[in-house]
Amino acid sequence: MKEIALKYGCNPNQKPARIFMAEGGELPVEVVNGRPGYINFMDALNSWQLVRALKRATGKPSAASFKHVSPAGAAIARPLSDEDRLAFFAEGELSPIATAYARARGADRLCSYGDWAALSDVCDETAARLLVPEVSDGIIAPGYTPKALEILRTKRKGGYNVVRIDPDYEPREIEQRDIFGIRFEQGYNSLPITRECLGNIVTRNKELGDDAADDLLLALITLKYTQSNSVCYAQDGQTIGVGAGQQSRIHCTRLAGDKADLWHLRRHPKVLELKFAPGLKRAERDNEIDRFIREELTEDEKRGFLAKFSGVSLGSDAFFPFGDNIERAAASGVKYVAQPGGSIRDDNVIETADKYGMVMAFTGVRLFHH
Repeated sequence: MKEIALKYGCNPNQKPARIFMAEGGELPVEVVNGRPGYINFMDALNSWQLVRALKRATGKPSAASFKHVSPAGAAIARPLSDEDRLAFFAEGELSPIATAYARARGADRLCSYGDWAALSDVCDETAARLLVPEVSDGIIAPGYTPKALEILRTKRKGGYNVVRIDPDYEPREIEQRDIFGIRFEQGYNSLPITRECLGNIVTRNKELGDDAADDLLLALITLKYTQSNSVCYAQDGQTIGVGAGQQSRIHCTRLAGDKADLWHLRRHPKVLELKFAPGLKRAERDNEIDRFIREELTEDEKRGFLAKFSGVSLGSDAFFPFGDNIERAAASGVKYVAQPGGSIRDDNVIETADKYGMVMAFTGVRLFHH
């Protein structure tokens, strides 16, 4: 197919709208079900790039949950604990790619409401069943098993958006876009995020294990496809807090840190023991959990519970200009940090990280995305 006509663009008044290949070739995507819109395809193509890069960097099946062209969550496949299953509403037998999506969706369930899902691997029956009860706009994957496709076609009265992408497709080296009738052109950001990016550790503590390195790679790759300024907290193979599109880096760090704290507080015993009325939908349960944490857990209960957590990883898409970002990160259990470096106050930032015994790598790579 050479083009796909869309109902409208970002807003209903923006017509006509379509996607097509600038050079006139075949599109690398196929609409298997539904009728995706303009923003759906923006989420689909950005989220696909993220999970593809994450799979290449870690070798593990990967998934993302996207909203408004930024990830609400991203994750690699790892087994789920009993606490994970309760917090993510992840029931039954799950394949590795299904666990990756459960983690990605569970990173920030409030922000993932009405998400676009992306899978690095073929969507199987267990991943499809996981999606059925969630409020979601669509999914992109390199393929679908017949049973998975049958299940997904039951969503949204048969209108759930399902997109297949050619996993071998590579974009042109030069990308273009128009803003206010003026054409912009730049090289496609094909820079790979690999373990080599973490080689320049500038703190006294230089002990970076494999799991922490994977979490830092996950954070950095997530940031590569997140609207800047952006900061990402990660732990146990998944993002736990993404701060996107803030004008100040400290506001990114605070926003993402607050989300990371909420992610941990979903595991508070009082939260896990909450009883819900029969038939209460997942989104309603998420809202009740959020209300309970904010209104019924005392500040002492929150602080006491959060104080137990450490080993969190933190990535930043540009350098930290002040040590206050590190101070805020420490309050959410951050132990590992990856950032470009290059601030005139790098010495202060390193000194603050040393104060908390953190491991910090200077990647030398800025990851702005607009």
